[in-house]
Amino acid sequence: MVIAGLVRSSLCNTFPMAHLSLSSLSSASYSPSCPLIHRRIFVVASRIQASSSSSSSISNSNSTPKVVVTRERGKNGKLISSLAKQGISCLELPLIQHTRGPDLDKLPTVLSDTTFDWIVITSPEAGSVFLEAWKAAGTPNVKVGVVGAGTASIFEEVIQSSKQSLNVAFVPSKATGKVLASELPKNGNKKCTVLYPASAKASNEIEEGLSNRGFEVTRLNTYTTAPVHNVDQMVLKLALSAPVIAVASPSAIRAWVNLISELEQWNNSVACIGETTAKAAKKLGLRNVYYPADPGLEGWVGSIIEALQAN
Repeated sequence: MVIAGLVRSSLCNTFPMAHLSLSSLSSASYSPSCPLIHRRIFVVASRIQASSSSSSSISNSNSTPKVVVTRERGKNGKLISSLAKQGISCLELPLIQHTRGPDLDKLPTVLSDTTFDWIVITSPEAGSVFLEAWKAAGTPNVKVGVVGAGTASIFEEVIQSSKQSLNVAFVPSKATGKVLASELPKNGNKKCTVLYPASAKASNEIEEGLSNRGFEVTRLNTYTTAPVHNVDQMVLKLALSAPVIAVASPSAIRAWVNLISELEQWNNSVACIGETTAKAAKKLGLRNVYYPADPGLEGWVGSIIEALQAN
């Protein structure tokens, strides 16, 4: 698929007008107030106008993006907005896309036929896929444990309208799968059942950690990730010039390394959403890797700023 180039605005007013043309609880109680992703690229900066043509031009060097954001199309908005408040321009370059997992069709039936003590959700995508199946199952009563606030936010709207049939009841003290598995409350000595809808590429850390504590875990691989291919070379060149690339999963950093593997050596910085992704980046040989002690949007933004200051 050819990636379309679009330009959006979100740079602070300190940046001049530019024209671009390119050919996207218990630890604590929590009470909040899969189709393929279209592959499109967005240069984000406030006051930059979009145009679509086969040529590429940048009339002002200030419009060069500082950060490449790499989540799936449509899921970078909060990060872009937070960075824009700091006057940081972004290029949206989705590196992965989500597709159906082998167990997706089973999930509604499992939810309607079986009652679990916990549903464990460890990513926003897992949460979105779960909610669709939960609705298809007739919105049964469920108690959910989530890995962190970002994942919990997926449930905000449905919690307000579900009349308490869905209860986000647990968030661990640190937003990692390992800590979630070690802290998820267990109901005394009785058998405690967990449904774990996950990415087919997720590790076994959570189910192994829970099983070792005596939980009975049912894992369903409801979605998977695949790298985006055929990135426009002019867009990739723009991304390579940015000082920092921001990544939110090991799959995304692997996709980035595969994209640049045949190009000149790239030594810019990688800002990861958390420790798991950072470990994957370092394992792949990337050196300038930054990540927050506490995974989440606020810490991620802090790590991006730290990486920019180091460049």
